[in-house]
Amino acid sequence: KIVGKIDEDGDGFVTVEELKAWIKFAQKRWIYEDVERQWKGHDLNEDGLVSWEEYKNATYGYILDDPDPDDGFNYKQMMVRDERRFKMADKDGDLAATKEEFTAFLHPEEYDYMKDIVVQETMEDIDKNGDGFIDLEEYIGDMYSQDGDADEPEWVKTEREQFVEFRDKNRDGKMDKEETKDWILPSDYDHAEAEARHLVYESDQDKDGKLTREEIVDKSDLFVGSQATDFGEALVRHDEF
Repeated sequence: KIVGKIDEDGDGFVTVEELKAWIKFAQKRWIYEDVERQWKGHDLNEDGLVSWEEYKNATYGYILDDPDPDDGFNYKQMMVRDERRFKMADKDGDLAATKEEFTAFLHPEEYDYMKDIVVQETMEDIDKNGDGFIDLEEYIGDMYSQDGDADEPEWVKTEREQFVEFRDKNRDGKMDKEETKDWILPSDYDHAEAEARHLVYESDQDKDGKLTREEIVDKSDLFVGSQATDFGEALVRHDEF
């Protein structure tokens, strides 16, 4: 049934374009549902807005009462970061988010005006020495922890080469804000298209560039495992299909 949904023109085949459109639809729906769910828990006075105070109290209220939580996690720092992101999402600066602004707060990577904060947060997470840049060791350390291994796996060596060859464009040994942006939010990369091409390539047994229902069913594990297609979720909630 899901295959029928993706096959928009009903010709019995699923093309890369149709799969890409489905992936974009599935992602939008996931974001919409996530926002709806969180909205209910945060718009406490039900005035159609989520204020920073409402969000802060719902998310951090119990922690603010106990400034020294047992798990040792720095919630204060997290709250400061959330407040900065909330203020960035809140376009009119009234410290109360409309549903659209709240969506930008929860899913900043979906909004152009939020991209700087996505880059800033990423840099803060990875830049361990606090110099405002990501050097090679910090870049690798974000993906791989050596834990006493003498030999690095092949993929780590490849990532080192990627850093030197492609990430660090001005070859100064570290990634600045612009270089980090090109890495995590590349302007010429369409995530949905890349995933659609990958799924077709892996499943297209007769190599005609499109998928039959049988080819998809044969590789159903691949599709259910792909977060992008939301198949796992769709199969669980098959009532809407």
